[in-house]
Amino acid sequence: MTSDEPKKQVTGVGCQVPEKGSVELHAMSDDPTKARSLFPARHSSLVTRHLLISRVTHSAEETVKFGRELAKEVQPPCTVLLEGELGSGKTTLVKGILASLASVPEDEVTSPTFTLVHEYGPEGRVYHVDLYRIEGARDLATLGLDDLLNREATVLIEWGEKFGEDVPRPCVRVRFEHLGRDARRITVERLD
Repeated sequence: MTSDEPKKQVTGVGCQVPEKGSVELHAMSDDPTKARSLFPARHSSLVTRHLLISRVTHSAEETVKFGRELAKEVQPPCTVLLEGELGSGKTTLVKGILASLASVPEDEVTSPTFTLVHEYGPEGRVYHVDLYRIEGARDLATLGLDDLLNREATVLIEWGEKFGEDVPRPCVRVRFEHLGRDARRITVERLD
């Protein structure tokens, strides 16, 4: 984003986006009735995407720091989908978010790959979910995510791409792209 692009305040998220950063896309699905039934109150056939920020980090420390900054913008209720290759930095970013939102020491944050959900903070205000082992809509439905997403909580979901285009909305999508060595591009967008 260049400094000469016009900016506007995004309602509900304290980030600035370029005026041209909003596009409408239609959700695609082989069987929309089955996929949409997981989160019926949060789905529609139209997705609006707002680019919030794109940043390159060069170390785990920079990624954790960015997570701390991002935590200011994902206050409850908020669903955050984290997407990217294995080892791209999803859990590292979550360490920064949890350190800020739930006062969790960074070294105590691990990916819930086998337990599927970790709960943090007073009265379960932050949930960390890992969908890596989820193989389809049936597994997803038995996880009980619809219950978590209806709570006054921040829900951080690794492997959010498992939702396909049928994501719970509104939400924040964070995409990770390896750029070589320790560098990664982290792109944050809001989906309505």
